[in-house]
Amino acid sequence: MNLPLAGVRILSLEQYGAGPYGTMCLAQMGADVIKLEPPRGGDSSRATGPFFLGDDDSLFYQTFNLSKRSITLDLKTEGGQAIFHRLVATADAVTNNARGDQPAKLGLDYRALSRVKPSIVCVHASAYGRGNARESWPGYDYLMQAEAGFLMMTGEPEAPPTRFGLSMVDFMTGQMLATATLAGIMGARASGIGADYDVALLEAALHQTSYPATWYLNEGHETGRAPRSAHPSVTPSQLFRTGDGWIFVMAQLPKFWIRLVDAIGAAHLADDPRFRTVADRLKHRAELTDALDSIFMTRPTAHWVERLGGICPVAPVHDLAQALDNAFVRGRGMVQPVPHPDRPDLQMLASPILVNGARLPAAHAPKLGADTAAILGEAGYSPGEIAGFRAQGVI
Repeated sequence: MNLPLAGVRILSLEQYGAGPYGTMCLAQMGADVIKLEPPRGGDSSRATGPFFLGDDDSLFYQTFNLSKRSITLDLKTEGGQAIFHRLVATADAVTNNARGDQPAKLGLDYRALSRVKPSIVCVHASAYGRGNARESWPGYDYLMQAEAGFLMMTGEPEAPPTRFGLSMVDFMTGQMLATATLAGIMGARASGIGADYDVALLEAALHQTSYPATWYLNEGHETGRAPRSAHPSVTPSQLFRTGDGWIFVMAQLPKFWIRLVDAIGAAHLADDPRFRTVADRLKHRAELTDALDSIFMTRPTAHWVERLGGICPVAPVHDLAQALDNAFVRGRGMVQPVPHPDRPDLQMLASPILVNGARLPAAHAPKLGADTAAILGEAGYSPGEIAGFRAQGVI
């Protein structure tokens, strides 16, 4: 497969989730992503359990680091900085997801690296951004969900504040890092001048509050939690009970409302004065929920998905096992074998991006420092010099 980012080189100082997720997306599109890791321990996700793959490796680490290369390098040493600068001269971008006060200290910003290569693109993903009162604060996804208002908009009204089941802010921020990196490289190739690009977890989370934020900023309207994970302004668009579980129906448009009631044999509901218009249905959401529950509970979820599929937007409510074992998902190739030295039958989720109808290839994430000698050799260092760096603890 001819991958679109072949020939792009990115050096990344990254840990755990957001940064590695973003650069993995670039690596799977063909970029040569080189992880620069501390010689002792490397990326902290290598030690994140509960499932491990030999030394300095785990299923968690594999999740975020497919198709990359790894070099160990101590940037806090003079020798490490010299090697780093030689690698920067060969790269298009340097990314990191360190605390906001760290890039300047480690020489990862454009001010430091433009002396090495004026066109270098420096991308920083941190919890709260650089150059502000919180730049030195550590921060994680769940904290951002809390502060950005996610928890107060998620779950049932009477439940405690509820976070997403996954670290979605990390993934959002990682995608923004990838976008900024690509935009920066395009701009630098056109102008010959690089720049600093920043994305902060908290600001990425706030940006994703989207139209509820617009409603509040302009109308003072606060979007809270609705029963059954319902849409804040349209109904029926929510969970309903079935004979054996739950189903999510989204009759967002008037045409879907009519199709829905016709398909389930409840055309009379369209003429009920409580449910005639979007506003009527929203006003009487509780009564409509009861009416539709009484119908959906007569048959299992699979029956209703088959009946409504392609007619009205609908989905079964799956647990994780059902979601991953779904025949449609498997048929689409979303589960991909990625053989690993310690786990030949390793299975991973495939990239959701297709090129000419084909899934992107994936290679297992590298062992700590697995590519150090090769990368340094590419940079012009001799075997003797590389052995010297190892003896000095630089790599």
